[in-house]
Amino acid sequence: MGNHDTTTKNARLNISRRSFLGTSMAAAGAATIGFPAIVHGQNLNDKLNIAVIGCGGRGAGNLGGVQGENITVLCDVNEKNLNHIAQHFSKARAERDFRKVYDHPEEFDAVVVSTCEHTHAFATLPALQLGKHVYCEKPLTHGIWEARIVREAAAKAGVATQMGTQIHADDNYRRVVELIKTGAIGKVSEVHVWVSRAWGRQSEEEAKAAKDIVFVQERPAEEHPVPPELDWDLWIGPAPMRPFNEVYFPGPKWYRWWDFGSGTMSDLGSHYIDLPFWALDLDYPLTIEAQGPTPHPELAPASMQVTYEYGPRGERGPIKLTWYQGNNKPQIYKDAGIPAWDDGILFIGDKGMLLSNYGKNVLLPEEQYKDFQAPEPFIPKSLGHHAEWLHACKTGEPTTCPFAYSGLLTEANHLGNVAYRLGKKLEWDHENLRCPNAPEADAIIHREYRAPWKLV
Repeated sequence: MGNHDTTTKNARLNISRRSFLGTSMAAAGAATIGFPAIVHGQNLNDKLNIAVIGCGGRGAGNLGGVQGENITVLCDVNEKNLNHIAQHFSKARAERDFRKVYDHPEEFDAVVVSTCEHTHAFATLPALQLGKHVYCEKPLTHGIWEARIVREAAAKAGVATQMGTQIHADDNYRRVVELIKTGAIGKVSEVHVWVSRAWGRQSEEEAKAAKDIVFVQERPAEEHPVPPELDWDLWIGPAPMRPFNEVYFPGPKWYRWWDFGSGTMSDLGSHYIDLPFWALDLDYPLTIEAQGPTPHPELAPASMQVTYEYGPRGERGPIKLTWYQGNNKPQIYKDAGIPAWDDGILFIGDKGMLLSNYGKNVLLPEEQYKDFQAPEPFIPKSLGHHAEWLHACKTGEPTTCPFAYSGLLTEANHLGNVAYRLGKKLEWDHENLRCPNAPEADAIIHREYRAPWKLV
């Protein structure tokens, strides 16, 4: 059975995808037309008190995933977002500055963080230090040092944590992990991961393809009026101050600027590299090397690629993992050696190959696997990405993307950007958070913050 989209398999996947899409659409709808009267849990005593930091965009989706609990605090730097959501939670305290959320820690048991990437760590770390459960959008932090600090704080706090990698909860990823771990394609030595999104410092060709993103190649000289609902100084937070311009706000425009985001590498890498990270028990790369256009000091690239080399771990041997974004694609893809999926993860083993994306997977060559019988599922079905975090908060049971795992994934993804920005192959000393052959990486690994902002 080469392609696992058999009738039975299709049914399972379609149910899972409908469930996931239904949840996403409900959350999106809630952000625009008001929250439906959905309340889960048996009584008020079963419910968590939750502070929600970031209410627009992904924040609205995450709020939709936890709205059956007691929402006791709402926070957003954008007053328009805050007022819109607050009318549906009249008992919740409303704040614009997330630092003030922590002035009254007795009001909440758990925190959902959906701010812009450059303030993730600043909104997350205080919660961990107070012993609060945390759900944080991906990527977990803006940089490598921040990811390490947050991961260590989570381990010390012993609370339930989850990074927003929603596809991790879907059935397809579980089936792929089972196939890899049971040796369906033999010993894996190579992985190729690609996404077609071309957001960043784009060529004209890439800009035309990315119709929903503003074409920009340099920092704008023009200063625009700050929208009345936005506290620009607070939005900038720990990043260097710059005049307001509409190329930064609203999201996801900010995501391509190094001061605020990390481009496609760390964003979609959180979703797509998640699968090989899980299936192959990856942790710290030994070396990282990137290719792409000449690095720009302020803008992430639209197209680039990064190759990671991982040493052996447990029973598996060394792994070479290559990431491609935008126009870059694996050679086997360009040679038509595999199906030309827009986005994909290709595992190459000594007995065959496995190609996957979010919702489907296929063993290759298909003729070789036409009679293959997949193992009986042994990774339990997720309760749902938000639901399993809520369950963990209440029971102490584990989540599937805790900061212990997602912190490692975030560190590795950010290293790809460091290698690209420095234009050299990096050696990685994970214990000391250093690149021995590139001391200039220190300034990116642990950047300076705008006063008076401090993380620790």
